[in-house]
Amino acid sequence: QVQLVESGGGLVQPGGSLRLSCAASGFTFSRYAMRWYRQAPGKERELVAAIGSIGISTNYADSVKGRFTITRDNAKNTVYLQMNSLKPSDTAVYYCNAFRTTPKSEYWGQGTQVAVSS
Repeated sequence: QVQLVESGGGLVQPGGSLRLSCAASGFTFSRYAMRWYRQAPGKERELVAAIGSIGISTNYADSVKGRFTITRDNAKNTVYLQMNSLKPSDTAVYYCNAFRTTPKSEYWGQGTQVAVSS
């Protein structure tokens, strides 16, 4: 059974930090690129960060560049999102996504809430 389980969300003040984790099971984690998406109330889901299957290549949305860092540990089947200098505009539900192009395959986690407020 495929599972992606996010954790680490919560309420933080502006300027604070959080580290999200996504633990994967039920598939060959090291063969999948991993992504973090977020969805704020009333807005479409947007891609925040992505990392290649072996952890070398990364990409970030312009809105989080220099503040967020995506990493992965293939030995632990886990991907992380370190979020620093958080802003109220970062408030959203954050989703973990596993993606593979050949053959095409995609999995989603259930999401974890991040709220940035004073």
